[in-house]
Amino acid sequence: MPPSMEIAVLLLGVLALETRRSASALHIQQEFASPNLTNNFVVDPVSRRVYLATVNTVYQLNGTLTVEVVKRTGPVEDNLLCHAPQLPQAPCEHPKSLTDNYNKLLKLDREQGVVVMCGSVYQGFCELRRMGNISEIAVEFPPQGEKTVFPSMLNIAANHPNASTVGLIFKSHGGNTRLLVGATYTGAGTQFFPKNHSKEDLRFENTPEIAIRSLNVKDLSRLFTYDINPSEDNVFKIKQEVKTKNKLNFVHAFIQKTYSYIAFNNDAKMGHKESQPNSILARICLDSDIPRKSTGSESKKLTESYIQMPLQCGANGNIYNRLLSVYPAEVHGGSGGGPEPYLFGVFSKADRNSALCAFKFGDIEAEIRQGRSNCSNSPSSDVQVLDSVIQGSGAVCIQKGNIVLQPEQLDCGAAHLQHPLALRRPLRAIPLFGNSALSSVSVDNVHNHTVVFLGTSNGRLHKLTLFPNMTLASQRNMKLPAGEAVHHIMTFDPNDGNFLYVMTSHHMLRVKVAECDQWKSCTDCLGAKDAYCGWCTLENRCTIQNECARGLLPRSWITLGEGPKQCPSITLTPPEISISAKIEAVGILINGSIPDLIGSKVECEYKPGVSTAATVYGLQIQTCPLLPPENYQPIPPGTDHLTVSVAIKVNGTSVVSGSFIIYDCERTGQIHPKTCMSCLSTRWKCYWDQEHHQCLSSKDESKPNLLEVSNSPSNLSTRQILGGDHDISILQCLAQQTEKLECDFGIGWRYEAIWLDNSTVKCSGVTVSSDNNLPEITMEVYNCGAGSSDCSQCWGREDQGHLCGWCESSCRPRDDCQPDRNVCPAPEIHKISPLRGPVEGGTLLTVQGRNLGRRPAGVNIFIGDVPCDLLPERYTVSVELVCRTGRSLRDGTDSVRVDVDQSGTGTSKESFAYLPNVESMYPEKGSRAGGTRVTIRGEHLDIGSQVRVKVNRTQECTITEKTDQTIKCIMPPALEADAELVTVCVEFEDHPCEEANLSTMYTYEQNPTISFIHPTKSFLSGGRTITVKGHGFDLVQSVIMNVLEIGQTNCSVLSSSTITCLSPESSQSQETSVQFVLNGVPYTGDSPSSADDRPEEEDGEHHKEHFQLGYLEDPQFFTTNKDKQIKHHSGEPLTLIINKVPSELELVPEEYSVMIGSYPCNISFHNDQLFHCTINGQLSSSESELPVTVQVGNFRHMITKVQLGGSELAIVVSIVVCCVLLLLCTVALVVYCTKSRRAERYWQKTLLQMEEMESQIREEIRKGFAELQTDMTDLTKELNRSQGIPFLEYKQFVTRTFFPKMCSDYENSLVQPTYVNDSLGPRVLPETHPLLQDWQANNTTRPNVEEGITLFSTLLNNKHFLITFVHALEQQKDFAVRDRCSLASLLTIALHGKLEYYTSIMKDLLVDLIDASASKNPKLMLRRTESVVEKMLTNWMSICMYSYLKETVGEPFFLLLCAIKQQINKGSIDVLTGKARYTLNEEWLLRENIEAKPQNINVSFQGCGMDSLSVRVMNTDTICQVKEKIIEAFYKNLPFSQWPRAEDVDLEWFDSGSNSKLLQDLDNSSVMEDGRKKLNTVFHYQIPEGASLAMSMKDKKENTLERETKKSHRHSHRKKVLPEIYLTRLLSTKGTLQKFLDDLFQAILSIPPDRPPLAVKYFFDFLEEQADKRGITDPDTLHIWKTNSLPLRFWVNILKNPQFVFDIDKTDHMDACLSVIAQAFIDACSISDLQLGKDSPTNKLLYAKEIPEYKKKVQCYYKQIQEMSPLSEQEMNAHLAEESRKYRNEFNTNLALTEIYKYAKRYRNQVVNALEANPTARRTQLHHKFEQVIALVEDNIYECCSEA
Repeated sequence: MPPSMEIAVLLLGVLALETRRSASALHIQQEFASPNLTNNFVVDPVSRRVYLATVNTVYQLNGTLTVEVVKRTGPVEDNLLCHAPQLPQAPCEHPKSLTDNYNKLLKLDREQGVVVMCGSVYQGFCELRRMGNISEIAVEFPPQGEKTVFPSMLNIAANHPNASTVGLIFKSHGGNTRLLVGATYTGAGTQFFPKNHSKEDLRFENTPEIAIRSLNVKDLSRLFTYDINPSEDNVFKIKQEVKTKNKLNFVHAFIQKTYSYIAFNNDAKMGHKESQPNSILARICLDSDIPRKSTGSESKKLTESYIQMPLQCGANGNIYNRLLSVYPAEVHGGSGGGPEPYLFGVFSKADRNSALCAFKFGDIEAEIRQGRSNCSNSPSSDVQVLDSVIQGSGAVCIQKGNIVLQPEQLDCGAAHLQHPLALRRPLRAIPLFGNSALSSVSVDNVHNHTVVFLGTSNGRLHKLTLFPNMTLASQRNMKLPAGEAVHHIMTFDPNDGNFLYVMTSHHMLRVKVAECDQWKSCTDCLGAKDAYCGWCTLENRCTIQNECARGLLPRSWITLGEGPKQCPSITLTPPEISISAKIEAVGILINGSIPDLIGSKVECEYKPGVSTAATVYGLQIQTCPLLPPENYQPIPPGTDHLTVSVAIKVNGTSVVSGSFIIYDCERTGQIHPKTCMSCLSTRWKCYWDQEHHQCLSSKDESKPNLLEVSNSPSNLSTRQILGGDHDISILQCLAQQTEKLECDFGIGWRYEAIWLDNSTVKCSGVTVSSDNNLPEITMEVYNCGAGSSDCSQCWGREDQGHLCGWCESSCRPRDDCQPDRNVCPAPEIHKISPLRGPVEGGTLLTVQGRNLGRRPAGVNIFIGDVPCDLLPERYTVSVELVCRTGRSLRDGTDSVRVDVDQSGTGTSKESFAYLPNVESMYPEKGSRAGGTRVTIRGEHLDIGSQVRVKVNRTQECTITEKTDQTIKCIMPPALEADAELVTVCVEFEDHPCEEANLSTMYTYEQNPTISFIHPTKSFLSGGRTITVKGHGFDLVQSVIMNVLEIGQTNCSVLSSSTITCLSPESSQSQETSVQFVLNGVPYTGDSPSSADDRPEEEDGEHHKEHFQLGYLEDPQFFTTNKDKQIKHHSGEPLTLIINKVPSELELVPEEYSVMIGSYPCNISFHNDQLFHCTINGQLSSSESELPVTVQVGNFRHMITKVQLGGSELAIVVSIVVCCVLLLLCTVALVVYCTKSRRAERYWQKTLLQMEEMESQIREEIRKGFAELQTDMTDLTKELNRSQGIPFLEYKQFVTRTFFPKMCSDYENSLVQPTYVNDSLGPRVLPETHPLLQDWQANNTTRPNVEEGITLFSTLLNNKHFLITFVHALEQQKDFAVRDRCSLASLLTIALHGKLEYYTSIMKDLLVDLIDASASKNPKLMLRRTESVVEKMLTNWMSICMYSYLKETVGEPFFLLLCAIKQQINKGSIDVLTGKARYTLNEEWLLRENIEAKPQNINVSFQGCGMDSLSVRVMNTDTICQVKEKIIEAFYKNLPFSQWPRAEDVDLEWFDSGSNSKLLQDLDNSSVMEDGRKKLNTVFHYQIPEGASLAMSMKDKKENTLERETKKSHRHSHRKKVLPEIYLTRLLSTKGTLQKFLDDLFQAILSIPPDRPPLAVKYFFDFLEEQADKRGITDPDTLHIWKTNSLPLRFWVNILKNPQFVFDIDKTDHMDACLSVIAQAFIDACSISDLQLGKDSPTNKLLYAKEIPEYKKKVQCYYKQIQEMSPLSEQEMNAHLAEESRKYRNEFNTNLALTEIYKYAKRYRNQVVNALEANPTARRTQLHHKFEQVIALVEDNIYECCSEA
């Protein structure tokens, strides 16, 4: 089929599937069906393309999974035993056949625009294809005609379909792209290798399991090679002899921080110990583009940083020991802080059960650090060295003393530490979720909730939402097409995280993570507990956040975390409106979350089409205008009110609705009886007209007799009265005041009624006696002395209306005594119960005692500081109170305290404790039918007044037993069919469980299923073993087999698929049925699980509830011997032949048991009716006869007896055993003696070697000490201080300082050096910078351009424009640090003539920078140069400090440089590596003992015009080194730029016979060693002391001898010694240079009285002023600011770059020495103390002793600056003006302005917008002036001599 037709067919397939999918309710948005098995996929985050690799085909799909490009990759002609055909000259003798190509690796490299595709054919060959079109090769590899190609460059991925490969692409610190690959070994000895071949597979024998390869497409010669030299250091390779024990199956590789993690399984351990984890996580430190440390850029070796640890998912023997999928994600854990990085993994067991576990990366890193520390300091069994790796350092961890490992070494190892390492103790995690057939995992952090997606091997996708404590909040399932297995890698759409890419075996799916529109209300939406779904308030629907139009605005989208309480609701004021009231609007209050409604159209809709405009203020709607009364519906007949609905609509969408009531009191009077009470008892406000007996809706002021609720009467007021005559007042509203009334209490007597007012009458002279019957009133007679045993009880009766008082220790009526209300004693507490409760509170605490208060309002109870809420309804005055304990912030025990008003405080003797804690639960899973008995273990569980065990917060686990340490309960059945992982929590006092220490997880699994029982027949005696087959029996704890109408028996669970039961005894033969009770729940044959969760193979299978069992007669047995007894002689074998009567029981041999006495008999069957019973041993018994008994189940029958005869003694004890033992002892003695002599000889040899090494070390240390004492004197004599100092001119100093390579490209555009000849040899012309040259515009446009540049210069001199211009550019994302530095330097050049203006601009920008830093971390300010103002400060310091640098610091600095160079040249220098005998930097130390001798030679320089000079050289110097020393001797008083080069001169030696010999590094006399020529030295030519040599300039036409590959001139055959002993030379060099270094630091850190550093004083005062304004008083902060602005910003830059100041040659070696000095200066300026140990870098240790003294100098310097007299602005401006005048016209400011204009033109729109937004700039029309500059210069072609 042509490609076009194939694409068309695939497109039709996709469209058909899309149509079918859209018709269903699944969440799948798009899908692509592949005819072949899928392998890998990757998504491009920029183009949104999906690259899908399948067997033999790779597809390039767009974002909607539509095919763009199809590329066939197979099948191809191949053979596993053949090299890749791309390997030149690699013929294969084996026959090739068509082989399918399985994709093993698919990765994107966007920066290089390639797709890395590796297949299983051609030994795992990889191709690089174009990202835009994968049908095209991006880079042809290997190139045509390339012969230097090795198999390791081609054999990258695994070459078998079932072998694993993982990989990742990263950028190295040097900018190179690298590819990390992990591939399963498939060579000889593995299951992947063809059988009958042992040595023919050359592919994998030398291929590592893990390797980092080069992926730089610009360097094809090294493409796919092991990137670091030597290559063995960048690979991880298992030794060949132990590969069978290390079968690595890789799962995934990913990057976290600067580490690469590789997850894999060791399949060699599978099947041995199912309870041990076989999953491993390995970590490698990458040489990434984010450096892990500030010093050095040396790559870390792979095996040095490699460390691995086992991952264990599960515990207590229930371990999921195989890793299937991993996913790193940052989620919110239970700590309550921000998101933390976690590693989620899916693990499985042999029974296909699987689980999800999560591991903290923080725990992983801590374990790694602890493991490395243990290996070096305290070796234990927890960590070991991987001796199975070829590149390992040893077999065991070795004690290295009390060394202190640096954080970098703890994280990534070091060369001197043991490596690679393996932690033996696994990192453990408990399963978060369990299910069968899980295969993949992907995790997202959604609005502080963790959402986990789990794919399964039976085609399902689970979505779990987890609480922050990692417990299950909700679960959703989805069935995928065709039930295909889900690939272990799932990834979110990089452009839209609401979509998930899922790959199944034949489909590529784009799945939407949530379907929120299925929930129609806010409470349903948030109650679904889907973190993706929230309530879009202004659209009144449930959506994903980005589908809500204003979802990103505050309060517009309600999240799951906010909860249903934030759902919008409405409150209307007033809620009831009288029909006669003249109210024009109703007040509206919207509760919950609602956004700012200002600017929105808000309406109040009363019915469809009828609405009014609402008034809005801020977030709330103020009022809704009411409709006219005629627009409402009439009040229905028979009612007195009408409910009116109101919906609030925002921009046409109903957001929230409510209702209010319109009522009519006149109707109330019509419906109910016309009484005062019926009118005034309504819930709205009505008025009673006493005169007309009417119920009114409004109050009429003309009617004074209206009653309302506030003064409405009751028919009879109730009082408690004592015996005697009383007057009683009665409120009434039914009579007129003119009427005469009487009081009738229904007791036969009437009393006179007197009007008190218009609504109250008084009944006079009411007599209360014991025989009165009062049905309508309440009367109480009380006795103060009864029931009042203490003071509080007595006074407490006051609340009951009893007029009692405490007098003379008794309770009496108040009229009988004069009581004192303050005499009650303090409360006494006799008992409290219970004594313990949960920390959450809620325990009902009972306190008993005396004087516990008079009333609840005056009593307060506390447990320590925690209040206990009193329950008034359970309060018994004075003697007992009950309170509810409050929540405690901690565990602990405190006494109970009762505070009573007017009495004091009482404290209990007993204490109350807050204590509970749950530790574990077993078992952790059970069937969904319930009944599982679980045991919860913990501490202090039997506390509080009520304890319950809740399952998923809804069901209750029935407690059967409860102790202090355990709770046993029976699990309920699962409520939902799809519920699997639930939370089991111990609740105390009805408090919902929120604490993690009170909860654990429990898994509901599918109910056990019984398939059949066997056998289906039993004998009457019972006891026959009935085997029950099925699955899921591991969830069964108890089984009862109930045989109907016969009885029941207990059964035993043998395995997850087998149960055995013994049949009960029956009295008669019959057919009956059997039912099983599992865990106390009758087995019904059903499986309450959802259809989505049931495995495919179970669909349609039916399970029975009852099983048939038949009872038959007992079996019958007899022997063939007719006699009743069988005679037997001891020592002879006994065999009995037993016959069985035929029956239908179908007994099997295992059911029979034959005993002869107490001896079991071995049974062998010939057929089902006859078997033999045999005993080969000796029978012995005190009895002469032994019965023969046959037993089957409970049936026992004696069939005969055995009569025993005489016994014979057997032959025992053989002498051969003794002989053998004697022989073994003799052999062992001989072997021991031999080994002892051999060990002694080896020990003596080792002692000799140690003595020899000790002698060498002693000699080396003695030499180093002698050098240390003499070098200082030698160098001081040799150093010529009379030579001039070659200072650079100011303009060259400025250009080199302002425009270094790290900040701009100006250095690259420098004019190349050109040479001229003169009498002193070739001289190089001084360098010229574009800013030092003239600038010219084009003749045709010169006026306009010059005018535009002049106008632009004017704008730059406007402070408002310049500051706005700088800020506008810095806000652009593509305005890089390099551009910022360039702009700052150009501004400095342009404003160099106005340094005072430049200073004011810099200060304003610094104030903005300080404001930004002060709100974050002020100590980090000025730490780096990342903004324009920071570079401006660097340039300002350089300008202001140049004079001080030249006049004060220049001389000691130059002397130090000369001293360093002289000291380096004193000893041997390796011409190839540059390493020398004398140095300050350990990395440049020559760690060999080169026997070098100095000698003097006489040299004349032809044409130089000078006499011959005596030059001191070393006999190990090469000819090139000799030339350099001669040139230095002749030209030492000239700048380095005027020196000739060594390759431009010839050197001749004139021997005593006037014969001349041309000296060269390589010539015909060079010595060959190992096939290479050694460089010629003075020693090689045998040049004597005082020899005469002549130097002359080379003829340019002369051809020089081309150098061959160099080899070091070091002498061979030297004795090996420890290289560390040469570190003493560092001390020697340091001591020699110490005086010069001290002089330099003294010059920098001192204040000359004649030349004080005014700029430093001015700037330091500015910093202190800014700190005072912001309240920054920390002295460390000011110290750091000053250090960052002067020492680290200026002096360190000068110390590291002397070529900025002098015209000298700065070699790499000198640069390394200056780095050590600069580091010492940095440490001296730091406020933190150095933490140094034995393992610290020598570069820091070298000056560790001097650092404290230097620190004191720095602090003293800062103090002296602070004590200087303040500098006024006028004085500083005068100083700056003088600096400007001094160097006027040194630079081309027009060119600088032109370059600044380029930035202005590039960001024209952004600058204009910023100017328009600035009120001051807008007022002064700066944006128009800027546009005028653009108009003048735009579209005019101008040119410069070069780009500055």
